[in-house]
Amino acid sequence: MSAIPLTAQGAERLQEELHRLKTVERPAVIASIAEARAQGDLSENAEYDAARERQGFIEGRISELEGTLSNAQIIDPAELDADGRAVFGSTVEIEDLASGEKLVYQIVGDVEADIRSNRISVSSPVARALIGKSEGDVVEVHAPSGVREYEILGVSYK
Repeated sequence: MSAIPLTAQGAERLQEELHRLKTVERPAVIASIAEARAQGDLSENAEYDAARERQGFIEGRISELEGTLSNAQIIDPAELDADGRAVFGSTVEIEDLASGEKLVYQIVGDVEADIRSNRISVSSPVARALIGKSEGDVVEVHAPSGVREYEILGVSYK
């Protein structure tokens, strides 16, 4: 399996989720299964079926996280020296030239992308357009809604 790029913060978040699943969620679902089993007939026990389904989800997520973390290539943006260029892990402030709207995004790996937290995937159209560019550059983003132009106002590595 190929290396999965993660920021240091993203890897830490995944480690915390893995720890929570193993120490809190897994024991709780095991207790729910035991409780549902104690109620007798399992063939018509909706609580038992729901607990088993939840257990399957938790075990699948644990397996997914362990696989991701074992293949992770952790990149700490604070240690980058990219001469002011937008690279993986950098935080980029851009301005939409059509609307004047200012946006700030951190370019992260696919598994840690979260638009609500302003973290965009390195494989997204916006990030692909920004990679390698510097402050003052104007980039064209070919998005599903059409071509948009952004000016890069700043690049930081935090």
